[in-house]
Amino acid sequence: MKKRIVVTGMGVAAPNAHGLNDYEKALREGVSGIRFIPQLQELNFGCQIAGVPENFDEIRRSYFDREKLMSINDNIGYASVSAVDAWKDAGFNVNSDDDNAVDWDTGVIAGSGIGGMDTIAHTIVPTINEGRVRRLGSRVVEQVMHSGTSARISGLLGLGNQVTSNSSACSTSNEAIINALWRIRTGLAKRMMAGGSEGATPYIWGGFDAMRVLCRKFNDNPMAGSRPLSATAGGFVPGAGSGMIVLEELETALARSARIYAEVIGGYVNCGGQRMGGSMTAPNPEGVKRCIRGAIADAGIDPAEVDAINGHLTATYADPYEVKNWLEALERNPESFPYIQSTKSMIGHCLGAAGALECVAVVLQLYKGFLHPSINSNDVHPNIEKFAPKIPQKCLELPEMKIIAKAGFGFGDVNSCIIFKKWEGN
Repeated sequence: MKKRIVVTGMGVAAPNAHGLNDYEKALREGVSGIRFIPQLQELNFGCQIAGVPENFDEIRRSYFDREKLMSINDNIGYASVSAVDAWKDAGFNVNSDDDNAVDWDTGVIAGSGIGGMDTIAHTIVPTINEGRVRRLGSRVVEQVMHSGTSARISGLLGLGNQVTSNSSACSTSNEAIINALWRIRTGLAKRMMAGGSEGATPYIWGGFDAMRVLCRKFNDNPMAGSRPLSATAGGFVPGAGSGMIVLEELETALARSARIYAEVIGGYVNCGGQRMGGSMTAPNPEGVKRCIRGAIADAGIDPAEVDAINGHLTATYADPYEVKNWLEALERNPESFPYIQSTKSMIGHCLGAAGALECVAVVLQLYKGFLHPSINSNDVHPNIEKFAPKIPQKCLELPEMKIIAKAGFGFGDVNSCIIFKKWEGN
């Protein structure tokens, strides 16, 4: 029998809240974290709104001393704060820097889609172009190397198992959680910190604005800008932040009397090969359906057992196709279809952090027995009108809900799906 894996800790730095209690409240109330960003207007962006965690400089200064802050840019900062919160939430202490103890049983997989582009743009490029390379200092490498995020978390917490950073576009943090799941299942670790982060900078968002896939029609009404599943969706709203989850072998969690939020019962990743309608920017529908079915098979459940879907659902033309793929993969009809929601309606699309922020939302919903609304989706896209009753427009109290499927689809035609189950003590 394969090892059972549970969630024992979580941390979140989201555009609409920092910390689990405030995040749950924001989700329940449909609070948007999307705001007008004056810098984007100054830079002539078509999209001038984004989801960015508020007051984060003040938050990270309350966590780290001046020495650590010198090596922490936004991307690493979001991840580090979320990881410390998740570690403490799981019941562990953050030891002092002079404590030589290493936790050999715990590792980190923490990815990002693009990462430390702000450091590259604001520090490295201008300093080198001015011929002042020696003024860069010794801290820039760890801020821009892709593994800088996981390395920083490992150093903060003294974690000595596998420590790595992955990147698979918008599927990044889902993939990190699935890879962590597999590592614990195979007996190579007792627990893993897993998730993703993404910095807040126009140097990350500019390419998407040039592609005209960002929302341009709601600059004067930011909170209405992220409109997944809607007939008036106008593109995704970029976002930033981080979510981190502590995954743990059930036996270990029970042995230390840890609080258990939920069980992770299945996961699957694949790629559509950029064939059969798939491309660098669009998913192969057969690949998506295979991924969903693979996760369900790995979980050992019947598709009819899925109570709700937390979709990828970015507020682009792809949303109706995603619903259709879920319909076929689950072999359901509109009447028996699960509830389907988009956390991105409140936080935007946080790229490499998206899956982790949304997984935290999924686990909170299972743990507390509710489904958050998909705001701005009341005018359901005409191609999916039959599914309108399955798209929550207000918070639903569903204590009987047991299984939520979480998906992520990214550039490169990469797919991921995770199956979470309510923990009922057996």
